Amino acid sequence: MSGNHRKATLLTTVLVGGTLLLTACQDPDTGTDAAPKAPASTAAAGAATPSGSPAASAGTGGTNGGTTGGSTNGGQKPAGQVCGANDLSFSTKSETQAGGYILVAAKAKQGITCTLPAAHPTIAFGSDGTEAGPAEQSTGRPITLSGNTTAYAGVNPKTTSANGGKELDSIIVAIGNNDPDPVSLPVGTITVDKPVVTNWHTAPKDAVPSK
Repeated sequence: MSGNHRKATLLTTVLVGGTLLLTACQDPDTGTDAAPKAPASTAAAGAATPSGSPAASAGTGGTNGGTTGGSTNGGQKPAGQVCGANDLSFSTKSETQAGGYILVAAKAKQGITCTLPAAHPTIAFGSDGTEAGPAEQSTGRPITLSGNTTAYAGVNPKTTSANGGKELDSIIVAIGNNDPDPVSLPVGTITVDKPVVTNWHTAPKDAVPSK
């Protein structure tokens, strides 16, 4: 084949290829250039999440503004748990029965429901931690405190007839020996010698300690 013939054939091939390429890039109906199509993954994502839908809104929380669930009573001791001294509000009163004793009254603080165990409270006196012994031979019964329900215990600070004893003006109350937050209560000046304390009772008349 001559050189001129080869050049003519090559030119024809280039022209035909260019024509086919131009035709493929044009819209078959308008003859204009067609816009490039979006990738399939992008189109699918746009269809799956329409504008303004909840999935497209950032920071949407759950119920109650996304607040996580917690225990009832504002994170305090749940109902049915054993009371600690810091769960209770106390008051004291001097009584004259049985030679004189101190009546301790206890109520649950607002929003708390707890149970006093079937045992006497732990009562201590002075810096040496003198503890009151039991004034009753049998244990009591559990008492659930909530709202205005009140429990009473009677403390006799001096069960001996001899003179002497420690002169004190407060007692320390705990619910059991393992209570981490005992409470100090003012009681006026008292003489302490071999003290005793009753179990918790729901009526003050039942909380009179014997010597």
